[in-house]
Amino acid sequence: MKIKTKQDRRHRIQLRTRKRLRGTGDRPRLTVFRSVAHISVQAIDDATGRTLASASSVEPETRAAFHRRRDGRQREGAKQIGAIIAERLSAKGIKQVVFDRSGFLYHGRVRAVAEAARASGLEF
Repeated sequence: MKIKTKQDRRHRIQLRTRKRLRGTGDRPRLTVFRSVAHISVQAIDDATGRTLASASSVEPETRAAFHRRRDGRQREGAKQIGAIIAERLSAKGIKQVVFDRSGFLYHGRVRAVAEAARASGLEF
């Protein structure tokens, strides 16, 4: 597979990490997807192929935290998403997850989601 675009590079990194990461019912895979305007997080049980919990910036209660301006509010919204997913998983009795950055750099909004989830009680 030739790398022609940034998406090709991210997809290749994503496949390489997915070889090693597996989510179970007790310790699901917490995967992050970020676009230019939004971010979403899912906790996936790879054994059954089910999504156990999810949180996204397009949900009505979290949409207000995201703005188009580039003054750090995207990162603040990402922190809110991390706290929400940690709350939803702890309500289901899940305390440990495997973090999957989906080929994105561990920087900015992806890092903010991970740190907020850790601060809210999830163990990586």
